[in-house]
Amino acid sequence: MKHITIDLVSDVVCPWCYLGKARLDLAVAEIQDEIGVDINWRPYQLNPDYPPEGVDHQVALAAKLGGKGNMDRAHAQLKQLGAEVGIAFDFEAIKVGPNTLDAHRLLHWAATEGREIQNRVAAALFKANFEEGRNVGDPAVLLDIAETSGLERPVIATLLAGDADKDLVRGEIDAARQMGVNGVPFFIVDQQYAVSGAQPTEVLVNAFREIAAAKAEELQKLN
Repeated sequence: MKHITIDLVSDVVCPWCYLGKARLDLAVAEIQDEIGVDINWRPYQLNPDYPPEGVDHQVALAAKLGGKGNMDRAHAQLKQLGAEVGIAFDFEAIKVGPNTLDAHRLLHWAATEGREIQNRVAAALFKANFEEGRNVGDPAVLLDIAETSGLERPVIATLLAGDADKDLVRGEIDAARQMGVNGVPFFIVDQQYAVSGAQPTEVLVNAFREIAAAKAEELQKLN
């Protein structure tokens, strides 16, 4: 079977990243009999300057998008696109715009337990923020997500209480920016092909098939 690895650069408070994840899941399901896919979640921060306690999300986002009218229009579009892939966006429920550094630390620690657990944590973080209006910058929320995803709550509590891996996560974000990533989601396939944005499922499927075929061809030449 052919095989590809996807490094998915995203932020857990990016609605297009949640949409991109749902479309990616559908694409992977469509090609699972022909191409094996490994997914690594990589950090990015849309709002690195937000304080640890977060900000008033509705006020900050409206200001960022040039007014409440623009924000409401963007949300209406995202709700429609989300409904098509099983996401029940509840933008009104989001009260706190969090700093996502700790959420990315949690994703990093989840990865040490395996890709399946990391993927579970990513899904839970998106759902908590966008469908349940929970503050994913709150250690209590992160601990609940860690525990229900299969991580050891006391271990994660100890890690969150300190500065473990903050510099590592920030370094990864800087590296992504230096590579030219200035918007997310950003898919890096086999460390050499880039797909930017929440592309439709069929676009992802075609891209993955082409990349897997090219990779197989390269391997044949080497042999």
